[in-house]
Amino acid sequence: MRRRWRDGEGLLRTPGTEVALRVAASYRARTRGLLGRDGLDGALLLTPASSIHTVRMRFAIDVAYLDQRLRVLAVRTMPPGRVGRPRLRARHVLEAEAGAFARWGIVKGVTLEVPD
Repeated sequence: MRRRWRDGEGLLRTPGTEVALRVAASYRARTRGLLGRDGLDGALLLTPASSIHTVRMRFAIDVAYLDQRLRVLAVRTMPPGRVGRPRLRARHVLEAEAGAFARWGIVKGVTLEVPD
């Protein structure tokens, strides 16, 4: 059964730790994303999404493209002013401040968990 995502707060379990998570599932929340912010505590999950951009952002971010089971397909660090390539199998995009994924153990092939 597919999960129904809604905007809100939650918890992200990674191989290294548990992290505060903000979910952006509505069009409005995904469009807003991290624009206008100076930083981010925790992570932001954009769903559904297969690509992102950092145009008009103020800081570099780590980006993980996730499949429908939250398995990491690719990880990138993107400076401000860039457009990411769409990932064909990606259903979600996870964002955090640059360097966070290395601390949390998020690498290609890892499966993440978001408890209900």
